[in-house]
Amino acid sequence: MRFGINSFLFVSPFKTESVQLFKKFKSWGFDTVEIPVEAPEHIDPAALKAAAAKAGIAIGSICACMGPGRDLRGSAAEQKEGFNYIAALIKQAAEMGCPKIIGPLYSVVGKKGPVSPADQKTEFAAVVKNLKELAKLAQQAGVELVVEPLNRFETDFLNTCEQGLKLVKAVGAKNVNLHLDTFHMNIEEKNQADAIRRAGARLTHFHACGTDRGTPGNDSLNWGPIVEALQDIGYHGDVVIESFTQDVKVIAAAAAIWRKMEPKRDDIAVKGLANLKRLFSSKTKGKKTLTVETKTTPNTLHMSAKPHKKNAPTTKPAAKTAVKAPAKAAVKAPAKAAVKAAVKAPAKAAVKAPAKAAVKAPAKAAVKAPAKAAVKAPAKAAAKAPAKTAPKKAPSTKSKK
Repeated sequence: MRFGINSFLFVSPFKTESVQLFKKFKSWGFDTVEIPVEAPEHIDPAALKAAAAKAGIAIGSICACMGPGRDLRGSAAEQKEGFNYIAALIKQAAEMGCPKIIGPLYSVVGKKGPVSPADQKTEFAAVVKNLKELAKLAQQAGVELVVEPLNRFETDFLNTCEQGLKLVKAVGAKNVNLHLDTFHMNIEEKNQADAIRRAGARLTHFHACGTDRGTPGNDSLNWGPIVEALQDIGYHGDVVIESFTQDVKVIAAAAAIWRKMEPKRDDIAVKGLANLKRLFSSKTKGKKTLTVETKTTPNTLHMSAKPHKKNAPTTKPAAKTAVKAPAKAAVKAPAKAAVKAAVKAPAKAAVKAPAKAAVKAPAKAAVKAPAKAAVKAPAKAAAKAPAKTAPKKAPSTKSKK
């Protein structure tokens, strides 16, 4: 498994000169870089390949940027534009030695709204048709197409793992698979770990993002079950941090980032990578939660950590003890006396007399006597009281049933 970083955290658009970031990413410990190619003319594939080799980092994936006009379910012109854009990315990926093109490879991001069942079928058929042709081009180039469901606020076409699997199955190509993202899954899935297990072998790319689009592991998500699910299905693809900040204005506006997620932008990458490595390490395997210390609450564990159990108090307040002690004695002593009386006396008397005395006598003693006496006296009083109240003359042995 390799850990990667999406360059949107630092630059938009990514151009050939942006390769200067590769050295920094490598120094932080990343294995791969994910490059969003907003326009094919922005980059020189050969230059990117050489720069990555020099920095010792792999170009693990190209992220498709499905902007306006690129829509495989739209008008004929939009479908053509979307098809040509993805075809150009396939060619560039092959030239860079990049194995995957990932993202919402079906429609323009931001297109959302109610769609009738009839139109849904028409749009789905259009996407399947286009992806089948693109899959052939990608197969010839040795490139994989990995489709990503987005949340409902970014598309109405593909939101869940189930919908993604349905599309992948309909396309029916071995090199068309599924890409899941914790940020989108947190909104759309009932259970992220279950979704990962359902995806199984068709899951070939994974985005690790904080629930606030910030640092993975420094958020409200319970990462333990997610990591466990990935390990259960034998996932060996890239795990890429795709987070955004206000520093990149275009992306901040598109992703609705209106505030700082961390004190420093680099923290998202550096601390996020450290969290992921800890989570996926053999020592952490199988654990359900991750303990993370945050900047905003420096002396407390993050909410995703297991809560500490409170230690029980070693001593009880004096007043509380004084109340409890006689009550305990009052219950035990009369009960014992009541049993003895019930054996000697007839059934009717055993019910009426001792029970009444057991209630009245100890309770009265417990209230009137001081705290010290309240502990000693009730037990003695409770033992004697029932015997005195027992009738001298035994009643008839006949009883009502």
